[in-house]
Amino acid sequence: MKKRLAILGSTGSIGTQTLQVVDANPDMFQVEVLVANNSVEKLIEQAKKYSPNAVVIGNEKNYLVVKEALSDTDVKVYAGQDAIAQVVTMESVDVVVTAMVGYSGLIPTVRAIEAGKTIALSNKETLVVAGELITKLQKQYRTAILPVDSEHSAIFQCLVGEASPIEKILLTASGGPFRGKKRSELEKVTAADALKHPTWNMGAKVTIDSASLMNKGFEAMEAKWLFGVEPDQIQVVVHPQSIIHSMVQFADGNVKAQLGIHDMRLPIQYALTFPDRVYSSLERLDFAKLAKLDFEDPDMETFANLSMAFHAMRQGGNVPAALNAANEIAVAAFLQDKISFLGMSDMIESVMNRCDFIKSPSLEEYAETDRVARILAQEML
Repeated sequence: MKKRLAILGSTGSIGTQTLQVVDANPDMFQVEVLVANNSVEKLIEQAKKYSPNAVVIGNEKNYLVVKEALSDTDVKVYAGQDAIAQVVTMESVDVVVTAMVGYSGLIPTVRAIEAGKTIALSNKETLVVAGELITKLQKQYRTAILPVDSEHSAIFQCLVGEASPIEKILLTASGGPFRGKKRSELEKVTAADALKHPTWNMGAKVTIDSASLMNKGFEAMEAKWLFGVEPDQIQVVVHPQSIIHSMVQFADGNVKAQLGIHDMRLPIQYALTFPDRVYSSLERLDFAKLAKLDFEDPDMETFANLSMAFHAMRQGGNVPAALNAANEIAVAAFLQDKISFLGMSDMIESVMNRCDFIKSPSLEEYAETDRVARILAQEML
């Protein structure tokens, strides 16, 4: 029986690669729901190709354009954030692929968990902002959350079949385009410089986060909640070749690593087909051509965002929510040349310090923290 998919963020990098996995395995998957925010033409093109039950355009201003374009099909068209949160609960959906970028992915993920759907999680901000709440809901509704990020997929694969507790997670990072540079060299870097990632092809927001190492901080937070470890059990290791996607160290000192080419379709397919492994025609690793594998510690003084992420993780409560909101504003401003690369860290730190601390936030309090942090960040601009 085919797995029926709702793909949130279908027009983005992860969404389009998920559809490539579907194309490669047409007997295994059926596209039931497609969701995009602003990419109207691409959403229309996808809807005509995959004939889903429904599509949702997040930006309600684009509703009529999508509705008219699909008027000669049986595809139902909806618009707005409330519609996104509703379509994930449809009985005809088995798996929800959460590939939306930023805070916007939180509420749909909560509703999908409450509806008992399997979650293929790519939206890292869901666990960054509300990891404690999400893990409680996961246990309450007994839903599966399968990681899509290459690093968390690697950790998950290292743990399959293991009963022993984790001693340490070794979270690998490419180091981004500015690896090895000092603060003085980063004072005048541009968005164009930061978007030149050395190994991965990703969306603009994630690429900037990778350049600042905030993305690795977010992944450390995700790992804490996904695998039930403490911050001190997570070590970031810079590995510029991006061949080892992450490692797990056990109590006896042994370390397991997952290796593969840097292609997101591999972890996407693993999440969608778990517990099975199915054939993929993607390139294989050729160890004879791997000249070397390098490892080094991250420079947490130069890349202050990584340090702040670990601080927020240790603080807990609503501090990660403030961190995430400020970062979203900072990255958007940097992409528009309204703030410097190093200025992003200054903004985030200031906002974190100015938000009132809440130890155990409700969903509403997470939302309020997000709202207030964005206002504070905008004021700094």
